Amino acid sequence: MSRILVIDDEAAFRKLVRTFLEAEGHEVVEAESGEQGLLMFRATAPDLIVTDILMPGLSGIDTIMKIRAEQPDAKIIAVSGGAGGLAAATVLSDAESTGADRGLAKPFRRTEFLNTVGELLPKSKS
Repeated sequence: MSRILVIDDEAAFRKLVRTFLEAEGHEVVEAESGEQGLLMFRATAPDLIVTDILMPGLSGIDTIMKIRAEQPDAKIIAVSGGAGGLAAATVLSDAESTGADRGLAKPFRRTEFLNTVGELLPKSKS
């Protein structure tokens, strides 16, 4: 079982991802902001982080950069639906260039998400 931190300002999205991950036997820790996500990252030492990019306060990009500064080998999936005229692909490309291992556009399929999670988790834990 792996511990996965989900950072997203939308409670419904966190609940959906929690459902996907817990069904696969993973432990899920949630944070509703980048700031809270950093605190949870430090407190729980997750095996994988899933973070939204467009959030109020500390953005997902800034969150990724701070996590990378503290733990360069952290495994990170960036997710975004885009907003304000920004296409999700553009936002996710920026996230990957600043340190996300993978980017997924919302909405995504359950299998696509779980396959991406499986690619990034240590093989002994997946």
